Amino acid sequence: MASTPSPQADAGSQRRRVAVASFVGTAIEWYDFFIYATAAQLVFAAQFFTDLSPTAAGLASFATIGVSFIARPLGGVLMGHFGDLLGRRAMLVVSLLLMGAATVGVGLLPTYSQIGLAAPVLLVVLRLLQGLSAGGEWGGAALLAVEHAPERRRGFYGAFPQLGAPAGLVLANAVFLVSGAAISDAQFAAWGWRLPFLFSAVLIVVGFVIRLKVGESPEFLRLKDRSERTARPIAEVFGAHRRAFLVAAGVFIANNMAGYIFLAYILGYATEHLRVPQSTMLVVVVVGALAWIATTLWAAHWSDTVGRRPVYLLGSVWLLAWSFPFFLMLDTARLPLMLGSVLVLAVGLGLTYGPQSALYAELFPSRVRYSGASLAYAVGAVLGGGFAPFVAAALQAATGTSLSVSAYMAAVCLVSLGAVLAIPETRAQVAERRAA
Repeated sequence: MASTPSPQADAGSQRRRVAVASFVGTAIEWYDFFIYATAAQLVFAAQFFTDLSPTAAGLASFATIGVSFIARPLGGVLMGHFGDLLGRRAMLVVSLLLMGAATVGVGLLPTYSQIGLAAPVLLVVLRLLQGLSAGGEWGGAALLAVEHAPERRRGFYGAFPQLGAPAGLVLANAVFLVSGAAISDAQFAAWGWRLPFLFSAVLIVVGFVIRLKVGESPEFLRLKDRSERTARPIAEVFGAHRRAFLVAAGVFIANNMAGYIFLAYILGYATEHLRVPQSTMLVVVVVGALAWIATTLWAAHWSDTVGRRPVYLLGSVWLLAWSFPFFLMLDTARLPLMLGSVLVLAVGLGLTYGPQSALYAELFPSRVRYSGASLAYAVGAVLGGGFAPFVAAALQAATGTSLSVSAYMAAVCLVSLGAVLAIPETRAQVAERRAA
């Protein structure tokens, strides 16, 4: 006679299912987000801004990357509000479908030569929809993973949605690398760049099926059973939890800035200014992203042992210290040194990214957690990475040296370091937060 699985086995199976769903869904979301950033560096200037000079077209293309960040806070507010009222799971399905529709739309979009000014306008609209989705995606995925996790492993389980960002970057660059290798440069510029966007339709179906199989967060179900949900979560965040919101947004600024310099700037910078082959730089970025994945998982696990604050503090100092060596090594255009440059940066990214889900969940009580975490994440992204590629490109164009970009990176890292110093240690506060 078959034995009945124990409650502990059922809980463990559910946690693993949630971890996989959080990782896969977030990876697909960020794949969509990153193929846009990659295409903006490689082809959008020629496809959608053909009436501008090459420098102006490049800056306009970079600016459309940042446009999505304008919509992120709105996405955080809307999906956070309904996530605190209706549940985490429903908003994750909505965000995935919205991102997929916008991404496929970019793949089908006519160019400037075909429909004129409407082309860049529609490109911006679709990018805004991507931003709206991204604003609510992370909070739901992170909280679902953390709220299913055992008390002493919230950092580790919370790392799985974090892994989605570098994994999405790896997948995006791999698809571009394969697409570029399979067809000629002229074919890629004419129509091949659309293939990664259209491929997203397949990934969205996979992610949708996986997320439908995930159960709702147990903490949200407790709130619902006890009738403890609030009708105005954002108002409560800014009223009773303003300091937690400011800390949460502040600690993310440097990570997001450095992340977007890495994933949305150096590819175009190295190919244009350093004359490094595009395929070589795609490999460099992929290797760096793989190191980011490994460091993120390790840092999240370590934060369950030593606490969130020490890990964040080490990562913040690391990013600050590496701001100038990063570009000095990259500018050599020598593959070993470029790889070393991004690998060391990846360690800092992982240290300030791995503990994030657990930290954000522990800073806010469960009744307003989706709203607080999503909006703080979105605001940190706007202030950090939102226009980082544009600022970097503008500084490089104005000064003719990457040292100006390094100075910008260091200044932003100092801001986040101040926020990190204000972090209360949250690792042991789960009982208090659940009662709040």
